[in-house]
Amino acid sequence: MDSKEEGIMKMYRESGPDETRLFERSSVNHAAWTLLALTLALCGWLMVALVNAENQRYALASGMCQDQVFKGGIDKVCLAKARSRDHWWQHLGHAMTTFKP
Repeated sequence: MDSKEEGIMKMYRESGPDETRLFERSSVNHAAWTLLALTLALCGWLMVALVNAENQRYALASGMCQDQVFKGGIDKVCLAKARSRDHWWQHLGHAMTTFKP
């Protein structure tokens, strides 16, 4: 190759992408963020389950879902639809602060 061709090849070689920085690496720790998201989802699911359990427990304790036909029985349809307190956070607060052995 003559010097003219070498100059042109050098010019094209320098205009190409820098292969050392072509694939950027992320500095975000995806495993930690995934673990945090899964933990928060699990906490949310457990809170919903605790609120539902406390709602049913309080409905049973207050006698809201007594079976009208069989005395001493439980109306399961009423138990599934009962709203024994006004708000979900009241159930959560009561369940988190009241411990009975």
